[in-house]
This record gives sequence, C-alpha cells and structure tokens, in this order.
Amino acid sequence: MNSVQTRSAERALSGGTWLIVCGAMLFSILTVTPLMADHTAPAWAWTAPILPLVVDAAVVIVVKLDDVLSRLGGHGGRWPIVLRWMTGLMTLALNTADSALKKDLVGVAVHSVAPLLLIVTAEASLAYRRAIAAAVAAQEVERKAERVRREQEAREREERGRADAREEREHAAALTREQREHEASLAREQAEREDRRAREERESQERAAAAEREIRERREREREHREQERERLEHEARERAADEQRERAAEAEREQREHTERVTRERDALLERGPAEEKLPEEEARRIVAAAYAAALPVRQAAELCGWSVGWVSTRYADHRDPSHTGAELAIASQ
Repeated sequence: MNSVQTRSAERALSGGTWLIVCGAMLFSILTVTPLMADHTAPAWAWTAPILPLVVDAAVVIVVKLDDVLSRLGGHGGRWPIVLRWMTGLMTLALNTADSALKKDLVGVAVHSVAPLLLIVTAEASLAYRRAIAAAVAAQEVERKAERVRREQEAREREERGRADAREEREHAAALTREQREHEASLAREQAEREDRRAREERESQERAAAAEREIRERREREREHREQERERLEHEARERAADEQRERAAEAEREQREHTERVTRERDALLERGPAEEKLPEEEARRIVAAAYAAALPVRQAAELCGWSVGWVSTRYADHRDPSHTGAELAIASQ
C-alpha cells in the first residue's frame, strides 16, 4: 500500500469516526435533555442541555487527543482510557435512564445503540490509528532499505555496463565481418523469398476466386431453397388459417346456439313459477321482469309474477326499452 492509499484510509477512518461521534452527540442531546428537564427545578429547566453537552465535549476531547497521540506514536497512559470509558458509560447511562425508569426494555436496547457504538468506535479507531502509524513506520524503514539496495544495484549496473562496453568493442570488429557475409546471404534469401511469395500470391488468388465462385453458387442454391421453403410454409399457413377460421366460425355458432338455448331455458323457468305469494327480493324480481319483458308479457302479469307494484314494473320496462341497455336476454344471462 502506498502513501496515497494510507492517507486515504486515515481520512476515511477520521471522517467515519467524527460522523459517528457527531451523530451520537446529537442523539444524546435530544434523548438526555428531556430527562434532565424532568429532573430539574422548573426555574432551571433551561439548563437541561448543559449536562449532555459537557459529556459530549469530553468525548470530543478524547477522540481528538487520541487521534493526535496516535499520529505522533505516543501513549497517554491510563487516564485517557479512564476518561474514554467513563464518558462512554456516562453517555450510555444517560441515554437509557429514561427507558430504564419506565421499565421499557425495548427503549433501553434502542437507546443503548448509539452509546455502545460510540464506545466501540473510539476504541477501534484508536487501535486502527496505532496500527496505521506502525505500518507507516515499517513502510518508511522498508523504503530506506529499498533506496540503499537500489543505489547498490545502480553501482553494480554501472560496473557491468563498463564491462559490457569493453566486450562490445571487442566483438564489434568480428560482427562487422560477419555482417558483410550475412548481408550477401540475406540478399540471396530475399530474392528466393520474393519468388516464393509471388507464386504463393498467385495460388492464393486462384484459390480465393474458386472459393468465391463456390460461395456464390452455394448462396444461389440456398436462396432458391429458401424461396421454395417460404412458398411451402406460406401455403401451409394459409391452409391452417382457413381451417382455423372455419373452426372458429363453427365454435362461435355453437356457442351462440347454446347461449340462446340457455337464456330461453332460464327465462321459461322464471315465467313458469306462477304468481308470487309475496313480494320477492329486488334482485330476483328484476330477473323476472327482464324475462317477462323479453317474452312480451303485459306489465300487470309481470307484477303478479314478482309481487311488486305495477308502477315499479313499468319503470323496469322503461329501463329495458332504453337503448343504453344491452337487451333483456343479456340481462337474464348476466345474473
């Protein structure tokens, strides 16, 4: 991990710690102030926020000084630990006192979250800062050792470079002679390669032309096959559509016939019941009136069948004559 990553980790730790501290302080002030106001003389109720502010100020001092000491690599001794735990326990006690007095265990658990989180965060952040400081010091020692090693390697590379330069000068003359002989050999090999490449290009062009002709022929055959297949599928689709249309027409005709028969049976059943001995329920009376209207019975006869007044039946007949209704038969079928 480099210094940039270390500083980023320290900033994240510091920011998260202060965020938790501020949130716990705000929660503590809002929770403890009503408790202090209830346990303070009415004339001094305005002093209720002072105690939570004092305790939270101690928390801020502890967190800030622990941050500074951890950066300097120091240790404050036992008293900072005592102060840190004392402020944390005070915050815990003040936040849970009201719920504890009311014997509200859920309230005690809820109001203990922020103080416990503050205590553990203070201890954990201190441990993290000390660990980061130790890691940074170890990295600094490693960097110094790395610089010394690199300087030593640089000196060794310089010595090897001077030795290599001498060897290169000694081989330069021999390489020059070999180079002249090698250039002549390369010229011959280059001529042979060019001839071979020219032959290969001609053969490749011939193969490509043959492959292209074969591809065109195969595509033409595939296109003809697809066209024939498409025509066959279209013919089959048309035949299936015609069959399906005939089946749907037959099914619709059969359903319409069954529906008409069912409506007729229901209407006849309602009309064959005879005059009602008493006034029937409105829903049943409406079905009987709808059946009577569909059968073109007189209003008085329909009134006798349902037990309702002639005026009420006349109103229902008028409703059925209204074009907004879908018809007497549909009114019966929908019941």
